[in-house]
Amino acid sequence: VQLQASGGGLVQAGGSLRLSCAASGSIFSINVMGWYRQAPGKERELVAHITSGGSTNYADSVKGRFTISRDNAKNTVYLQMNSLKPEDTAVYYCAAAKYGTISSSLVRPSGYPHWGQGTLVTVSS
Repeated sequence: VQLQASGGGLVQAGGSLRLSCAASGSIFSINVMGWYRQAPGKERELVAHITSGGSTNYADSVKGRFTISRDNAKNTVYLQMNSLKPEDTAVYYCAAAKYGTISSSLVRPSGYPHWGQGTLVTVSS
């Protein structure tokens, strides 16, 4: 499975960005797709994930501001980010987990065997 992320950039606080992640390869094995982020000096953390059936989970820090969605026909997952804050500045990674991955693993990077290259989001104050 290959994941190609795009859509990062520089935006002012309060602005919006939409990230995209296109999956290719053995996508039939993929159930959950998610977005993680990693700020300088910090651990990689879950932003949101979505199952093939559309169930979603968000980090508390982004609830109400970010929306994850998925187009199964295009094998693409999106992250709409609104009301961005400087603390949202990070490299954002898309990730994919296989069918059969237990739920408790989906909130940790180790639960995802497939990763995209990362896209930088910078929010200026």
